[in-house]
Amino acid sequence: MVFAHDTETALAGVAAFVNTASEDPDGLADVAALDAFAETWSWTGRRRRDEEELAELRALRPSLRRLWELDEDDLAAEVNRMLREAGALPQLVAHDGWGYHLHATAPDAPLVDRMAVEAAMAFLDVVRQGELERLRTCDADDCDDVHVDLSRNRSRRFCSPTCANRVHVAAFRSRQADGS
Repeated sequence: MVFAHDTETALAGVAAFVNTASEDPDGLADVAALDAFAETWSWTGRRRRDEEELAELRALRPSLRRLWELDEDDLAAEVNRMLREAGALPQLVAHDGWGYHLHATAPDAPLVDRMAVEAAMAFLDVVRQGELERLRTCDADDCDDVHVDLSRNRSRRFCSPTCANRVHVAAFRSRQADGS
């Protein structure tokens, strides 16, 4: 394991959250879609379940997307800003069948704050462990989705099996055409 389980889960959840912006239709098209996303990724925090909360979370996506593009110093500065703005207060908690792990917001913090701080805490570990090269953008020419390469040999190139299969099938067909 590269990172602690909660860090790996948070990184994967943040990548999935960021990538909802590139889905067609938008992966956060309405409050119901947000509810489903929060449930799938077990995001906790106080929920208003209204259009304002949805707008706040949509507005958070570009700043989280930007984390994949920063160098180490800028990423550290951005993580510190995010933690400072949310008034992060690290604490150990156990919930939903998970053992003790780190949360840095109060249990009743708004979902947008919880997601921003969980992302910041996960990226904090990425910087601390010198693993920025694990933050990647999909290698498929027609995809800009982000992902976190958690493979042992740092070989993951695509955001999903769908993109990997599409690229590999195209390469196979190209080789077949060249051979005939």
